[in-house]
Amino acid sequence: MSSTRTLVGRARQALPEPAVGATRSVVRAWGMATADLRLLPSIVIVGAQRAGTTTLFRLFSDHPSVLRATLSKGVGYFDLSYHRGPRWYRAHFPLRRPSRTPYVTFESSGYYSFHPLAIDRLAADLPDAHVVYMVRNPVDRAYSAHRHELARGFETEEFARAIELEPERLAGEVDKILADPRYESLHHRHHAYLARSRYSEQVARMHAALGPDRVHVVDADAFFAAPQEVFADLQRAVGLPVWTPASVEQWNARARDPLDPVLRAELMDHFAPYDDELSRLTGRAPSWR
Repeated sequence: MSSTRTLVGRARQALPEPAVGATRSVVRAWGMATADLRLLPSIVIVGAQRAGTTTLFRLFSDHPSVLRATLSKGVGYFDLSYHRGPRWYRAHFPLRRPSRTPYVTFESSGYYSFHPLAIDRLAADLPDAHVVYMVRNPVDRAYSAHRHELARGFETEEFARAIELEPERLAGEVDKILADPRYESLHHRHHAYLARSRYSEQVARMHAALGPDRVHVVDADAFFAAPQEVFADLQRAVGLPVWTPASVEQWNARARDPLDPVLRAELMDHFAPYDDELSRLTGRAPSWR
């Protein structure tokens, strides 16, 4: 199955951009027409952004009992496309197939964990799904996210100035989203460097909406230190038969300049109470403490 996926991926890469867009339109139209025959995800990776989720996505994609979403890594339904409706969402997933092997499907959308409406929507529409939330040192995640947004053109300020501006940039944005669910906040999505690293706030919201048993927090440092062991535990937790990959590569790692040690120390102090609360919620201390 993985070889077939590789060939499909290579074929997509070989197509010119207009052909890729046309292909996506045809696939989405066919998906809408056959929405009632399609699987809904049993597993959703909900973040965190810049925490190693691409590697986890690739592992689930290669699992012999898992079929990935058909169009892209992230569907972005419960955050920015909920108004498109459930048929649009189903259109992204594979058709149910008669088989002795019970297949499941999944997706990965990193903004779900932070968008103020996404987790409640997910809980209502996917009442049996498991969510996976990957975390890493919050200072490193915030700094990596900033470099990522700089590279994508959504940020122009240096890191120290960007986090100084963050409260002003985010002020009132959640209220705007709650008042108008179609509102897309540039600042909330792209400039919440510290806020998106306050993991305990997001885990608490997931526990309230989904219940702790359906929320699986993966420590990225622990995962990359022993990926096969941690992935085996995660497979058991989400109800998958355990499959062992031959190797695990870290994807989407971005080289970065070293962070000023004084600023790093200040930020570690900032995150300390949130990390303590994360320990209480998960029952274990994070690797960076």
